[in-house]
Amino acid sequence: MDNILKVAMAQIAPVWLDKRRTLEKIKDAIKDASGEGADLVVFGEALLPGYPFWLALTDGAKWDLKVNKELHAHYVRNSIQIEAGELNEICKIAKEHGIAIYLGIMERAWNRGGHSIYASLVYIDAMGEIKSVHRKLQPTYDERLTWAPGDGNGLRVHSLKQFTVGGLNCWENWMPLARTALYGQGENLHIAVWPGSDHNTKDITRFIARESRSYVVSVSAFMTKEDFPKNTPHLDAIIAKSPGILANGGSCIAGPDGEWLIEPVINKEGLIYQELDFNRVYEERQNFDPVGHYSRPDVTRLTVNRERQSTVEFKD
Repeated sequence: MDNILKVAMAQIAPVWLDKRRTLEKIKDAIKDASGEGADLVVFGEALLPGYPFWLALTDGAKWDLKVNKELHAHYVRNSIQIEAGELNEICKIAKEHGIAIYLGIMERAWNRGGHSIYASLVYIDAMGEIKSVHRKLQPTYDERLTWAPGDGNGLRVHSLKQFTVGGLNCWENWMPLARTALYGQGENLHIAVWPGSDHNTKDITRFIARESRSYVVSVSAFMTKEDFPKNTPHLDAIIAKSPGILANGGSCIAGPDGEWLIEPVINKEGLIYQELDFNRVYEERQNFDPVGHYSRPDVTRLTVNRERQSTVEFKD
């Protein structure tokens, strides 16, 4: 049954800006997904330790404002340093349960000095090995006040049963050249991760599926006003302007024909499951294949730089 892949979408809330407690919640979700026979479990953008909602609630662009500096420092402290082994337990669980994982994290990148953070999408295979870490190419709008821009190193695909899976963060999914970089490597199962909500996922999910003739799995986080931990710095300032629902979910799946398999699920936290049949990819590629028989590389081609960027190169 290598042509059938069972996917779990983890539409869950973080323990906001608390990496230790959010990791525990993620580990529980992985175990639950494995118990239901899932081959792959996907978590939303920046779920570990959470999306920077405060930027829209505390005059995030105001220069030299103490509340924003202190929240940023708290965010950096709760971001993940992969080189320090902070995902080792997740990798161990993946191997123990034989399940692959796409996980959205805030990465405190050691090779960029260890003080700036990147919205990274990490792929861990069923053997518990980290196979790619994709740093979001361009943070969106106010995200640029706290996230740094990434690079092309993580624009990679991975074999999973008969599928070839790749992924992008949030509005990267609107970037046609980033999508093409994955299509050209044979992607036929596209993972799109979001902080939430259905206004993000309801159009682009079906569009990418129809454009690529691939399955598209869009996974969003979920968060309400009640999900802010009581020990959050400057909580009163955040709560004062916070809406009741900050991320309503919107996780969904479209098939290679661009039609819904699961329409956006809103206002609900939990794991959502779907089986995907690889044969549908071949069926829909019969009349359109964006990098195969319907492409013209003699006319248009894409060049991708996958070098991991670093400010300093040492030659000892």
